[in-house]
Amino acid sequence: MKIGVIGGGQLGRMLALAGTPLGMNFAFLDPAPDACAAALGEHLRADYGDQDHLRQLADEVDLVTFEFESVPAETVAFLSQFVPVYPSAEALRIARDRWFEKSMFKDLGIPTPAFADIQCQSDLDAAVASIGLPAVLKTRTLGYDGKGQKVLRTPEDVVGTFAELGSVACLLEGFVPFTGEVSLIAVRARDGETRFYPLVHNTHDSGILKLSIASTDHPLQALAEDYSSRVLKQLDYVGVMAFEFFEVDGGLKANEIAPRVHNSGHWTTEGAECSQFENHLRAVAGLPLGSTAKVGESAMLNFIGKVPETEKVLNIADCHLHHYGKAFKIGRKVGHANLRCADRETLAAQILKVEALIAE
Repeated sequence: MKIGVIGGGQLGRMLALAGTPLGMNFAFLDPAPDACAAALGEHLRADYGDQDHLRQLADEVDLVTFEFESVPAETVAFLSQFVPVYPSAEALRIARDRWFEKSMFKDLGIPTPAFADIQCQSDLDAAVASIGLPAVLKTRTLGYDGKGQKVLRTPEDVVGTFAELGSVACLLEGFVPFTGEVSLIAVRARDGETRFYPLVHNTHDSGILKLSIASTDHPLQALAEDYSSRVLKQLDYVGVMAFEFFEVDGGLKANEIAPRVHNSGHWTTEGAECSQFENHLRAVAGLPLGSTAKVGESAMLNFIGKVPETEKVLNIADCHLHHYGKAFKIGRKVGHANLRCADRETLAAQILKVEALIAE
């Protein structure tokens, strides 16, 4: 089976690494000449809206999937004429627009922060008067890793902020006094079978994920699965989807979804019986889903801007290095380390060792 992937970054790379042992081959459509997944399959270097290359991709593969959600709607519609596409155009439409996403949460009875659609500065002024401060103004589309958003704490912060974000459609969200940030990785097969990985505790720095620790018997696991199931069924979803939640007053409020394999699920490569990458491929290919059971106690730490020396990383027991082969750049995810330990105490100690390397 040959899988087409829109995007040739590290997520596409890790999909290929998981799919190759299953006998799968890959083709990546990505405009970047140095796409880091290119070494693991055919690289069609073209813009995401290039219909000639999209048609070439569709003719060469058995199905198409995505490593990011900000795919032009026209691209999805065009591909869908010629080849099965997972996730669906509707799932991508919802996930790439924060207004559609939040509205879906509300319609499904899933708690989420107060929000308002912002089309101009006067909309923002009215929404702030209604929702209050502090609040977060986010562009409706294209924001990721803390980009495309600004925290508003005082009335002075509100002045000119809409223009500062480019005068594009935005969403204002009420600030949530959360006690923690967690995410749930789910996988749903073509026949509707759904499996969930353990909830993950996440720590961010300047909006970029820094550390994910897989939980054990989290008291909110069942609630997270309930909320996630509502979305998966609503969208008739196929593949892996990530759900990000705020922990608030002993419950959960939905932050956002990602219709793809996710950074907070990278630990599953060594820390689960079947990784999120393999399970995504199993789902879209119509194969039986693998077990999402945890193996040991696991965590993932991102390498942002640079990767520590290989020897130093591998000198840490229970540590597995994942280097993306990308040029080092400030603020860029260029690799990660997975830890899989026998117990929580050992895991905590090894996390400190990796963090010390990152700080060097």
